[in-house]
Amino acid sequence: MRIGAIQKTTLLDYPGKLACTVFLPGCNLRCPFCHNAGLVLPEQIQPPALSQEELLAFLKKRVGKLDGVCISGGEPTLYPDLPELIMAISQLGYSVKLDTNGTNPMMLKVLIESGLVDYVAMDIKNSPARYQQTCGGMDVLNLVKESVDILMSGNVEYEFRTTVCKPFHNEEAMQHIGQWLHGAKQYFLQPFVDSGNLVGCGILPFTESEILTLQQVVCRNIPNTRIRGI
Repeated sequence: MRIGAIQKTTLLDYPGKLACTVFLPGCNLRCPFCHNAGLVLPEQIQPPALSQEELLAFLKKRVGKLDGVCISGGEPTLYPDLPELIMAISQLGYSVKLDTNGTNPMMLKVLIESGLVDYVAMDIKNSPARYQQTCGGMDVLNLVKESVDILMSGNVEYEFRTTVCKPFHNEEAMQHIGQWLHGAKQYFLQPFVDSGNLVGCGILPFTESEILTLQQVVCRNIPNTRIRGI
């Protein structure tokens, strides 16, 4: 297991919990607006920040101080030994949240059915018609749809979220996302922020008023749509 980085304390990544975030490098998508190029692009991925043993030693010291652990990326479900890592974390008493792009429904199902994850945050890149374009040309829509069905028909707490940016998102796309995810428990729009190290180029943010308009469009089908980050 490669640990790319760790954020030792966060109040934002795990709703309602004081947590740390563990970043696993490598991703099967190339979304141009991704701000974690150093965890996604092979030529930018650095040597592991720490070993699994060092991570677990850190978490042992934080028992009673942290409530949860977020497993993020990159794309964590690419690692076949992810269940073993999460099991070791869970055995320390931590609640575990998984961030995923939903392209490995088999792994997602294993984690949920084994009771290894307590919360799943799944990225929805765009409307079905624009999905491949938004993922950098990767045809993963059927896999993502399967993961959506797993979450919406299951019992684990979850949220769907979309990072919105120009030129990939517009009112029509958001309407189709809302129709697709109708009935979702939680859906968030996240404004694009340029980290200065993107996977692609030519990406622009929406204004606050434009994002509010996109929210209103989605709310026709997902009334509890919220905006995170403004």
